[in-house]
Amino acid sequence: MYAILDCNSFYASCERVFNPSLKDKPIVVLSNNDGCVIARSKEAKKYVPMGAEAFKFKSAFEENNIQVFSSNYSLYGDLSSRVMSVLNKFSPSVEVYSIDEAFFKLNHIKNEDLNTYALEIKRTVEKWVGVSVSIGVAPTKSLAKVANKIAKKYDKKTGGVYTILTKTQKEKALKWTNVEDVWGIGRRISKKLIQHKVENAYQFTQLPDEFVRKQFSVVGLRLKKDLTGEPTIGFEKFQTKKNIATTRTFEYALKTYQPIKERIATFANACAEKLRKQNSESRFLYVFLKTSKYVDERISKGTVIALPHATNSSITICQYAIKGLESIYKEGYKYKKAGVIVMGIQPESQHQFSLFDDVNPKHKVIMNVIDKLNLKYSKPKLKIANQDYKTWKMKQEYLSARFTTAIDEVMEINCTK
Repeated sequence: MYAILDCNSFYASCERVFNPSLKDKPIVVLSNNDGCVIARSKEAKKYVPMGAEAFKFKSAFEENNIQVFSSNYSLYGDLSSRVMSVLNKFSPSVEVYSIDEAFFKLNHIKNEDLNTYALEIKRTVEKWVGVSVSIGVAPTKSLAKVANKIAKKYDKKTGGVYTILTKTQKEKALKWTNVEDVWGIGRRISKKLIQHKVENAYQFTQLPDEFVRKQFSVVGLRLKKDLTGEPTIGFEKFQTKKNIATTRTFEYALKTYQPIKERIATFANACAEKLRKQNSESRFLYVFLKTSKYVDERISKGTVIALPHATNSSITICQYAIKGLESIYKEGYKYKKAGVIVMGIQPESQHQFSLFDDVNPKHKVIMNVIDKLNLKYSKPKLKIANQDYKTWKMKQEYLSARFTTAIDEVMEINCTK
C-alpha cells in the first residue's frame, strides 16, 4: 500500500507554529523580494489569487486583515526536514516529493489497521512538529493522491485521513475527482480529454488502452493503469539534475558593473556548491542579465560559456561566469535580474582527465575545507575573493524570525513568576 502525507497550507502553517495568534487568520506568503503571492492559507484564498502581484493587493491585504510574510525558506526547510524525519519512524520506504509532500509505503501494516495507523502518523507529526497534515492511503500512488484530496477536502468527516481499499471506494473517489485535478494530467491534456467527453478520473480509466497510448503516450497509459489500482508508478530514484540555476531579482535596480559582478560571482558559487553536494560537475555555464519589464529602456542578454574541463570548483566556475558577464554587460541600463545556470552536468566519478588542461587538484582540497566550515555555521564564513564580504539581502519587509536555524533568533521564554 502507498500513502502520501501533504502538509496543509505549509508555509502558513510554519508561520503559525511559533505564533499561535495567527490561527484561523488569513495568511499570504510572498516570493523573493516580496514580489508576488506564492502561498495562501485557506482563509486567504477567497481574497487573493495565487501569483497575485503584492503591490497591487496592498489595499486588499489591509481591508481583509490578511497577515503578510516574506518567504522564510530557512524556517520552512527546517520544519519540512522535521516532518520527514518523523515520517521515517513510521515507514521503511519514504520518497520526499516536495518540501511539503512525501510518499511512503505501508506494506508492513494490515489493511484493517491502515486508517488507524495513518491517524497515528498524523497525530504524531502535528504534536512533534506543529504542522497540520493530511494523509491519503491507497494501493497505488495516483490513488493515494486522490485519497489525500478527499482527506483534505472533508477533513472534519475524515479526520484528515482517507483510505481507499474497496472497489466501491475507488470508483466513488474517481467519479468525484475532476480530470483536470488528476495528478499527472496537465492543463493541455485535460482540455483534450474534456473534448472527448471525459470529465472525471473514472471516465479516464474507462478509455481503451490503445486510445490513451496514442493520444497521451505510454506515460498516460501508465497513469490510467495506476488509477485503476494496478501499481505502475513506483518510487522515484534519485537522478542527477540536468541543470542547476541560481537566479535572483535584485532589491533595487543596479546601474554599475561592480555590484552586478559580485552578484554573478555569488550565483556561480551557489551553483558550484550544489554541484558538489550531489557529487557532480558541469561543462557549460549560461549567464544572463536583464532589466525590469516595467522600464522604457529594456535589455535582456545571455551567453553560454564552455568550461575548459568538467568541474565543480567555485574558483573556476566563478572565473568563467564573470567572463560571460563581461561579454553581455552594457552600460546605461538599470539591471533588475541576473542569474547563472550550470549545464552539461555529469557524475564526478565519470570525470574525463586531460593531459594538458584539467582540474587543479588544489581546488578540490580548498572546496572541501570551505564546504565543511560553512556547513558548521549558520551563515557562510568563507567566500571566494570576488564575492563581496557583506551579505546581500533581498527585499523582505515581512520576514519572520528563523526560530530553528539561527541561534540569535531562537524564541526566548520567561519562566519567572
